[in-house]
Amino acid sequence: MAEDYDLFAAAAHNPGADTGSTRRFEPLAQRMRPRNFQEFVGQQQAVGAGKFLRRMIEADNIPSLILYGPPGTGKTTLAQMIAGMTGSHFQKLNAVSSGISDIRAIVKEAEEQRKFYQKRTIVFIDEIHRFNKSQQDVLLPYVEDGRLILIGATTENPFFEVNHALLSRVRIVQLQQLTDGQLVHILQQALTDKERGLGKQDIKVDEEILQALAQMAGGDARIALNLLEEMAAMLPPQGGELTLSMLKELVGERVQHYDKKGDNHYDTVSAFIKSMRGSDPDAALHYLARMLVSGEDLNFIARRVAICAAEDVGNADPMALVVAMAAVQACQFVGLPEARIPLAEAVTYVASAPKSNAAYLGIDAALADVRSKNCGTVPLHLRDSHYKGAAKLGYGQDYIYPHNYPGHFTPQQYLPDAMKDAHYYKPGENGAEQRQRDYLHRCWPDRF
Repeated sequence: MAEDYDLFAAAAHNPGADTGSTRRFEPLAQRMRPRNFQEFVGQQQAVGAGKFLRRMIEADNIPSLILYGPPGTGKTTLAQMIAGMTGSHFQKLNAVSSGISDIRAIVKEAEEQRKFYQKRTIVFIDEIHRFNKSQQDVLLPYVEDGRLILIGATTENPFFEVNHALLSRVRIVQLQQLTDGQLVHILQQALTDKERGLGKQDIKVDEEILQALAQMAGGDARIALNLLEEMAAMLPPQGGELTLSMLKELVGERVQHYDKKGDNHYDTVSAFIKSMRGSDPDAALHYLARMLVSGEDLNFIARRVAICAAEDVGNADPMALVVAMAAVQACQFVGLPEARIPLAEAVTYVASAPKSNAAYLGIDAALADVRSKNCGTVPLHLRDSHYKGAAKLGYGQDYIYPHNYPGHFTPQQYLPDAMKDAHYYKPGENGAEQRQRDYLHRCWPDRF
């Protein structure tokens, strides 16, 4: 359902008005939300001094936009800051709980705000990727004619999740994962802030602990602040020192930021494949480990390795595909945790093998010709002659059997007449392909 502007932005308008008993029950991450650009950490590429979005916010001339980035990077915080700095009417929708009727109610109110108060209406939609096509289509005409200024927030790639028609009417603002240094700065703010943070407690903490917290958080300020608050809760009321053993007790194993159905899924898989293709076995093992820790389907991983072996190693080392397919079978046979071993063997083999995409390029070029050209008929001497009557048609006549000649080769035409000059396979000079290239050059000196 829609939430009134005052409910969303009261803290932004009255930063000192909510520090009493109610406020202390809010999570530290909520209490420490930046209220202005002086407190906002990171995202200089988007809202640094002089940047387009910063100027638009300060001029109260916000365009429709979608804030896209990982969790804990400031999407909702930016929306809250806009709510506090704008003179427009501000409404909030949550894509999980809101429907088309809520959108239409906001549109009706927006028309009244414009007619009676000369105010624009900004609607903030958290998790906009959860809006289905029908809901997004309802928004479209109102964003187009200016009745609504849309601010969407999403952790998913909007080019995958948002209608193209709606995308064409908004500006995409990508927020980056926060660095460890930026997270340490945020943690230090929370430790020293006596109004909203932990500054009233006498908490001592080494830089090493803050660095560890930042690394555990993986670029997410909310996680970093939650961890800090939980560690502080382990101390007596008068304070004390945060230690590494307390952190280990609290977090156990590091939880990777990886959603098997989300954008991070595609990014990690992409990095995995590109690391194998780029002959970096260390990076390939790193991304393999991320996928394994996050519970990625074993068959999915193994298929990617087999595809990479065929597409990127190819005939430079034909054994790569054999090793990859053996890993596919081993994963199905033994399962985890042992399956990590044949997977690692195949991944490091493929990453360390010489590379060639000649076979991949060759079949794609041949497919393009077959789909777009009249390639002619199979030459008569290559046609099947093993049935009664084939000889009368001339099938198989004049075929030359290569094994009857020295080197088991003699030249003859294999391509159709219409395609006799086609050249698809161009072996390189890596690994076993060099031997293929030398052999083919001896056979077809004019072609290879």
